[in-house]
Amino acid sequence: MKKISVISLFMGILMLIGLTGCSPNNASDKTSAKQATTKASADLSNVTLRVGQTGWGTIQEALKASRLDDTPYKVEYSVFQGGNLILEAMTAGHIDFGITSEIPPLFSALSQNGDHSKVIAIQQSNTLQQELVVAKGSEIKTVADLKGKKVAYVQNTTAHYFLIKMLEEAGLTWNDIRPVQLTTSDGLAALLGGKVDALASYGNAIISAHQNGAKTLASAKDILSGDFQINALTDAISNPRKHAAIVDLLDRINQANKWERENPEKWAKIVATNTNQPYEQALKTFKEGEEQRPTRVIPLTETKTESQQDIANIFNSVGIINKKIDVNTFWSHEFDKELAKITDK
Repeated sequence: MKKISVISLFMGILMLIGLTGCSPNNASDKTSAKQATTKASADLSNVTLRVGQTGWGTIQEALKASRLDDTPYKVEYSVFQGGNLILEAMTAGHIDFGITSEIPPLFSALSQNGDHSKVIAIQQSNTLQQELVVAKGSEIKTVADLKGKKVAYVQNTTAHYFLIKMLEEAGLTWNDIRPVQLTTSDGLAALLGGKVDALASYGNAIISAHQNGAKTLASAKDILSGDFQINALTDAISNPRKHAAIVDLLDRINQANKWERENPEKWAKIVATNTNQPYEQALKTFKEGEEQRPTRVIPLTETKTESQQDIANIFNSVGIINKKIDVNTFWSHEFDKELAKITDK
C-alpha cells in the first residue's frame, strides 16, 4: 500500500505539472522574469522625467489621445513658445527632454560648448506652416518688395534661417530689410496690428495669420529638412534610469504618431480644439503634412548632419554665429541601438 501511495503521489505531481503547462524550471523562470519586470518598473517609478514642449503641448496630448500616457515613471510637462526657450531651460537644468528644430541646438552649443545637452534622435516631420506672410490687403507681392520694410521673425529658430534663405533667393541681404525680433505671439500681433510689414514664423502663428486674412509671400517647405531634433540633458543621458525612461518615452511618441495617422479625424478634432481653428482645416493640414512626410522618430544613424551644418555655416557667414561650429560635437549616439529596436516595430 505504501508503494502504491508513493507511486500515486508521484503521478499526481506529474499530472499537476502537465496541467499547469510548465516544468518546475519553467515556473522558476517565469517567476524570475516577473520579478525582473517588477524590479524594473519599481526603478522607473522613482524617476521624474521633465519634458519641454512647444505650442499647445502636442506630446502630452498625443500620448493621452492614444492612451499611451500610462508611463511607469512620472512626467512633468512644461510648455514653451519656441525650441530656443526649451534649450535655455535645459541649459539651466530645469528640463531633461525636448524637441526643437535644427536651429536652437546651434546656439545652445555655442553658449555652453555642448556640455549641457545633446541631440540624441530625430523626429522626422513635414515642413508645412513655416512661412513668410503679409497681412490682408498688403501691397507687397514678392520677397524682393521687402527691401526697406519691417519684417518680424523669431530669433534662433527655423524662421530666422528660412528668412535669410528667402532674402538671398530674392537677391536681398539681411541688411536690406528692417528685421524685428519678436516671439511667435508678439510677431502675429504686430503683423495684424500693422506694426510690421511681414512675418516669418511657424505653427499656430501662421494658422492664426491665415485665419485673419494673411497671404503667403513664400513657403519654407522646400527649404527646411523637416528633421526636428530630440534633445536631452547630458545628466539625464548618463543617468541609467532617466536614460531608460527617455527610451520608453520615445517609443511611446513613435506609437502615438502612428495612432495619429490611423485616426486622423480624432486627432484633427484635438488639434482644432487646441489651436482654435476649424476642424476641416486642421484635418486638411494634418493629412497634407503626413502625405508630405510621415511623422516618426528615428535614430541618428538614419540621417546626416548636412542640413544642420549648412544652417551653422550660413549663420556664421552672415555674422549671426561668431565662429564655425561642427555639429557632430553635440550629436550623441548613446541611443542609436535602443532606438533602432523600437523604430523597427
